[in-house]
Amino acid sequence: MNRVIIALISGMLFGAGLVLSEMVNPIKVQSFLDLFGNWDPSLALVMGGAVAVTLISSRFILQRQTPIFADRFYMAMTTNIDSRLVTGAILFGIGWGLSGYCPGPGLVNAMINPNEAIIFIPALIIGGWIGQKFSA
Repeated sequence: MNRVIIALISGMLFGAGLVLSEMVNPIKVQSFLDLFGNWDPSLALVMGGAVAVTLISSRFILQRQTPIFADRFYMAMTTNIDSRLVTGAILFGIGWGLSGYCPGPGLVNAMINPNEAIIFIPALIIGGWIGQKFSA
């Protein structure tokens, strides 16, 4: 039960951070990605803050044998940069740039703006299904 409560609190904190930083606003995200037009660099501070917290905290977290609320750490098994990784990153970036949403902010925004979720959530599910189909 502790894991469920911690997951709920973590998800709510993550969602609140996405809303506060305006990562759920597709126009703000597209302005950040528009380097040669009306560029808005403010989301770089959000990403920089996330990277800084990760760099500082992961050093201490990974000194533990196991996480506090899980049986083991889930780490990438490979660090190879191959064509599947590059293709997936390109497709993800194209989708993010066209829609202004990546999955986390898109799901949070679905609660705020359900009209856009009618398009985003099925596209997310279909894209995930296609990715699973081709990665097998």
